[in-house]
Amino acid sequence: MRCSESREGGRRRVTVDEYVTYQTGGFLIVRKLFAEDEVEELLQHALDLLYGRKELPGLEPPPPDAGEEQLMDRFTRIHMLHRVDPVSERYLLHPRALDVLEALIGPDVLALQTMLFLNPPGRGGQGWHQDSHYILTFPDTLIGVWVALDRADEENGCLWVSPGSHREPVRAHPEHPVTVHSYEAFADLDYAEHASVQDDSVNSLTSVAGRYPRPIPVVLEPGDAVFFHGHLLHRSHPNRSAERWRRAFVSHYCNARSWVPWNHGAPFEGDAANGEHILARGRTHLPFALPRFGTPCAALEAAGPGAAKEHPGADWHPEWARGESFTRARG
Repeated sequence: MRCSESREGGRRRVTVDEYVTYQTGGFLIVRKLFAEDEVEELLQHALDLLYGRKELPGLEPPPPDAGEEQLMDRFTRIHMLHRVDPVSERYLLHPRALDVLEALIGPDVLALQTMLFLNPPGRGGQGWHQDSHYILTFPDTLIGVWVALDRADEENGCLWVSPGSHREPVRAHPEHPVTVHSYEAFADLDYAEHASVQDDSVNSLTSVAGRYPRPIPVVLEPGDAVFFHGHLLHRSHPNRSAERWRRAFVSHYCNARSWVPWNHGAPFEGDAANGEHILARGRTHLPFALPRFGTPCAALEAAGPGAAKEHPGADWHPEWARGESFTRARG
């Protein structure tokens, strides 16, 4: 069954308690967002890309005699796959994820980004950070959706969150001072020094997270998802297990009425890149992109019968596969 089709039980409705949980803590865990067969499809797809059994534009196949370490050195995460990969586009626009997003940030939802994480033993990990610093939306309505493809726990590098820290303003990084807030409006808003660095002694956001209740691990089973606010302080540790991977499919979205001057480092025309991102649900007065591979969504409905299934959009950059843009530290 494709993820664009209806699942048994129909629409995934959010309860008022779930909405309050998200607004209070800054995150919401949704169990079994993806079905078992969907998880298996994504796992197989990830391995096919890693081992070169599937080729995509910008991803060079590995040498025929590549060993395990050489394969791991190719990439442990790939960004923006939905622009060249129909599988990633379908899961970015997964109807059950959009059901939840419609309640949390909607009714209008713009799909911005995909990331596929592999994180084999000994790899991965990232220090405290806020996603809204990296992906700018005005008004700021950014939300992340982190779907586990393997069991994610403390041993193999699950996500950790600081509950309630989404109430913090977004701190700019000295090397990239653009932020969703005006520093002139704050009397004491400091910069984030060494954000995303795993060493807590130098990452200044560690002390900000310390103002809130003890950080908690987000333990997920395959197919479970955590929806988290763009301001929420979160982190992960390296995979310390001996044999287990920690693979995940991660997407970002915002309200489709937000202005988005962000395109993962790629150029765009005008002052905003909304026209490069897909209208997933609802409506908007701003430009939007059509899904390149025809996944059913609001963009196609708004464009009407006979709408093109592809749009030119921005080029997909090979370096995104290696995480070498300014967003390399995220995840």
